[in-house]
Amino acid sequence: MKQEQVGKLYEWIDETATIIEMDMNVTYLEAVAETLDTLFNGQPFDDVDDQLSTKLTNQLVKINRGDYEKEEIRKAVQLAILKGMKDATQQQHLITPDSVAMFMGYVASKLFEGEGELKLFDPAAGTGNLMTSVMNQLEMGLTAYGSEVDHTLIQLAVANANLQENPIEFFHQDSLRPFLMEPVDFVVADLPVGYYPDDVQAKQYQLKAEEDHSYAHHLFIEQGINYTKAGGYLMFIVPNFLFDSEQSQSLNEYLREEAHIVGMLQLSDSLFKEEKHGKSILILQKKGEGTKPPKQALLVKLPSFKNPDAMADILAQMNQWFSEYKTMKL
Repeated sequence: MKQEQVGKLYEWIDETATIIEMDMNVTYLEAVAETLDTLFNGQPFDDVDDQLSTKLTNQLVKINRGDYEKEEIRKAVQLAILKGMKDATQQQHLITPDSVAMFMGYVASKLFEGEGELKLFDPAAGTGNLMTSVMNQLEMGLTAYGSEVDHTLIQLAVANANLQENPIEFFHQDSLRPFLMEPVDFVVADLPVGYYPDDVQAKQYQLKAEEDHSYAHHLFIEQGINYTKAGGYLMFIVPNFLFDSEQSQSLNEYLREEAHIVGMLQLSDSLFKEEKHGKSILILQKKGEGTKPPKQALLVKLPSFKNPDAMADILAQMNQWFSEYKTMKL
């Protein structure tokens, strides 16, 4: 991957999206989605007026998407989305930090090392950045599914996946409602943190609150386990207070029944403006015939991703742990 290619593609996306934003009177994020679709299509769509069609045709002459690798496309798209999200006021318009997404791809590659085929699912897909980052690091046959309730975000996710040529089937729905989908080998998600407003739907879950609203992040964990095969893995970005909240006792009891805690990797404080917003990566295995917990869970506090020496030390320790874990499973 070449950084100059990322910059070149980002500039083209930004320039084209700005043209669409002005001509169609839409938000910058919606214009980015339209830009990505136009690039994938290779020509302007029929529903744009002649003036914009001419402008987009002139833009398309300047670019050849075949010149860009998957990761170059993903990173360029991410930069454009980040620009758009600075102006977005909706809380759900967030994106998983690139360093964290890449690291989760590394962990996934260790969990599924040697596998030939893999089915994965992101129930909180957002713009698809986390999911495609993980997919781009897995060297095996992939079948992927993603779900997102926000209309703009799923437009971006579909366009992002198409450009990277990552085959993902998307569900545009409330991810805490049932899916027409068979259980998968791997669930990965950056969990939305907060209360779930639909108390009627929450009652379908074991982790529903006895009073008031239920925690969405708890329900997403249960939903993830519901759609994971026995023996499959789940990897979630969770708040550091996950096991210390007023509803955590029921979560602890539920996880003891349904899953093995494989690891908890606390992200560096440098990623967050305030300590109370700190997050970790939780790794679970759904219980099944022959599964057993690791002798010792992988518990790590990660250094800053900008500290290569410290990261190298941690990765060496993690590689050793995964080697022992794999031996234990044989």
